[in-house]
Amino acid sequence: MEQAKVYYSDLRCRPGKNLLNKLEKLIRTAGIGEIDFDHKLVAIKMHFGEPGNLAFLRPNYAKVVADVVKSLGGVPFLTDCNTLYPGRRKNALEHLDAAFENGFSPLSTGCQIIIGDGLRGNDDVEVPVAGAEHITTAKIGKAIMEADVVISLSHFKGHEQTGFGGAIKNLGMGCGSRRGKMEQHAQGKPVVSQKRCVGCGKCFTQCAHDAISYGDDRKASIDLDKCVGCGRCIAVCNADAIHAGYDAAMEELGCRMAEYAKAVVDGRPQFHISLVIDVSPYCDCHGENDLPILPDVGMFASFDAVALDQACADACLRQAPIPGSSLDDQMHQPGFCDHHDHFINSMPETDWKVCLAHCEKIGVGTRSYELIEVK
Repeated sequence: MEQAKVYYSDLRCRPGKNLLNKLEKLIRTAGIGEIDFDHKLVAIKMHFGEPGNLAFLRPNYAKVVADVVKSLGGVPFLTDCNTLYPGRRKNALEHLDAAFENGFSPLSTGCQIIIGDGLRGNDDVEVPVAGAEHITTAKIGKAIMEADVVISLSHFKGHEQTGFGGAIKNLGMGCGSRRGKMEQHAQGKPVVSQKRCVGCGKCFTQCAHDAISYGDDRKASIDLDKCVGCGRCIAVCNADAIHAGYDAAMEELGCRMAEYAKAVVDGRPQFHISLVIDVSPYCDCHGENDLPILPDVGMFASFDAVALDQACADACLRQAPIPGSSLDDQMHQPGFCDHHDHFINSMPETDWKVCLAHCEKIGVGTRSYELIEVK
C-alpha cells in the first residue's frame, strides 16, 4: 500500500484568522472536495460528549464540516450510536438530550442529528468483513450504513482500554450498535447486576432463546450457553441492570475494533478529521474530564483513517507530559517502568499499536504517511 497523505495545521491564530477558518482551509486543502457529494447523504460521525465532560469537541467544529459538505452539494447529518453502559446516552432520547445539553442542535451545527442505531440501540445491520479474524459480521448502526458518504470527526485523546481514542475508535466502536459494542468488548455475552435488577420481566419477553430465567427473588439471570449475544435484553432494561461483561483482552479488543472500522468504511467514500486538543487521559464517555496529559497539538485530516491515527499518535509522542497530570503522576510513581510511549505510560495494560497493525493487515489503511503542513 502506498504512503498516505496526512494534512496538519497548528493552533496558532493571528489577528483576522480563527481556528474555524483554519479547519475549513485544512479539510479543503486535504482534498475533501474530491468526493462526489452531489445530493449525497453524508454521515458525520462524532462524539457528543457525556454530560459533565467538557473535553468533547465543540459543535462549532462540526458546523465547519457540515457547511463545507453543504457547499459541495451534500446533505450532512451528525451521528453517533448508543452506549452500552449506564449513563445519559444509552437510548436515542437521552442521547439527543445529552447532545442538546452540550450545544449540538440544527441551529448550532447547521444540520440534523440522527442516532445511528435507533431508539434502543438495536436498529443495526450486519456487515460482512473481508479478511476479519475475530468476527464474522459487524453490527453497525443502520443510519450510518445507509449514508452515501462517511466522515469521521474525532477528538484525539487517551483511553483506558485502547491507549488512545482517534479515528479508528470513533468509527469502529462508535458506529457499532449496542450489540456490536458488546461483541467488541465481551464476545457478545451480557451479565445481570442482581443489585440493580427490579424483576420487571422486560428482558425475558425479548429473549428468543430462552436464556433468561428468574429466581425466587425475581432477579434475572442469563444462561450464557443459550445466549447468542443479540443485546436486546440490554436495550430494553430501563433499570440499567444488564451490561456487557468486559472480558475481551485489550489486544483482542483492538483487533475487533479494527474489523468494525473496516465494516464502516470499506468501499465507501470517506474522509477523516482529528483534533488533538484537550488530550484527556480517559474517553469522553466519562461524565468528567481530567487535566490533559499532553499539550494541544493541532488539527489533522486525511482520506486514510489509519495513517491519521498514526500521525496524531506520533505528534503526541513528541510532546512533553503536562506537569501535575495523571501521566506525570504515573511517571513519578516508585518503580515506574518507562515504555517511551505516553499512551502506554498512562495506561500500562494497553498497546494502541496492535489495533493499527491489524488495520493495516486487513486493508483498512496504512501506517505509512507523508505529513503536509497547511499554513
